[in-house]
Amino acid sequence: MTNEKVRVAVTQGDTNGIGYELIFKTFADPDIFELCTPVVYGSPKAAAYHNKLLASQATFSIVSNAGEVKDNRLNILTTYDEETKIDIGQPTAESGLAALKALDRAMSDYRDNGYDVLVTTPISKSNTKADGFAFNGNAGYVETSLGEGNKTMPILCNENMKIASVAGDILMKDVPAAITKENIKEKAKMLHKSMRRDFRISNPRIAVLALNPGNEPGKEEKEIILPAVNELADEGVEAFGPYPADEFFGNGYFNSFDAILAMYYDQGAIPFKTLSQDTGILYHAGLPVIFTEPDMTPCYDAAGKNITDAGALRNAVYMAIDIFRNRVEFDKASANPLKKLYHEKKDDSEKVRFAIPKKHSGAPFPPKDNAPAQKISNDGTADTAQPNENKADNSAEIKEV
Repeated sequence: MTNEKVRVAVTQGDTNGIGYELIFKTFADPDIFELCTPVVYGSPKAAAYHNKLLASQATFSIVSNAGEVKDNRLNILTTYDEETKIDIGQPTAESGLAALKALDRAMSDYRDNGYDVLVTTPISKSNTKADGFAFNGNAGYVETSLGEGNKTMPILCNENMKIASVAGDILMKDVPAAITKENIKEKAKMLHKSMRRDFRISNPRIAVLALNPGNEPGKEEKEIILPAVNELADEGVEAFGPYPADEFFGNGYFNSFDAILAMYYDQGAIPFKTLSQDTGILYHAGLPVIFTEPDMTPCYDAAGKNITDAGALRNAVYMAIDIFRNRVEFDKASANPLKKLYHEKKDDSEKVRFAIPKKHSGAPFPPKDNAPAQKISNDGTADTAQPNENKADNSAEIKEV
């Protein structure tokens, strides 16, 4: 099944923004059709307008339902027939409604197994209105429609970092109340599960950031974050920290970890966006549907000018395909695990190369030369943790049964 083409649904986003420019540029490379069969949920008329405006010369098939989708080419699935006025670069009620209609049809088709993964293009909450409820963006709408009661956890992703947050995107005045031991553990476990199932990292190392700046731990670090890190370590989650955010990002210590748990959204998002160079992705973990999107706005000021880099949408498509295949392989292996054919002999000598201290709280930063970071254990002695090496299989001694 992993060799089959993945069916990728892409929503058109705000028709006055950069959505179609991102789409046409992403699928201009014919090699991408070797990996997936894309279907754009939107308007053929809007697509034709942008195609002409951008002089992109994109070709696409127009289909009325998911069953008509054709391989080896871009498909536009008609989500509404009425004319929609396009005012390039202007957020209007019409463009917001067009985005919502495309998203809504995509929700219905997923329930009918119309595609495998979902990728959305940018919209604006300000001009996207829905009757009967408050529209809270693509992620909130997908969570409500397809979440089956599960809450999504947005993970900011690029080549070097995967960052989630405990408090999420909330007002700063509400952040302290959201920083509880229970919330930290819940989000860390969600992040750990996603790293294993979605990204196939067998034993992910998670860095937990401090809430307060500076090297001296505050009340929250001592009474909430440190106990959470210790309990996570006891429960099999390789969590380390807490680390002050300024030094953690400023000195590049994120390179020693597979994922990062920030305390609130801006704490992780600001350094992430600074280092991502407009190629960042948002992956919404915790949902039945695999859902990614470029970390971008509709960019009304750049719409229609053919100047937007499509790297973020391209990366979002590739990531969705990878996650789909990873889940298939992970679930297959988990459903039929091999029986253990050997006994593990405990070895406390220095020959156990991949030993990791059980307690990870209070861990100092890894050295700049990426040498092993020392962790201070409860008895005051220094243990050595090997960054990233624990992804390999444990060097357990094998004995014949």
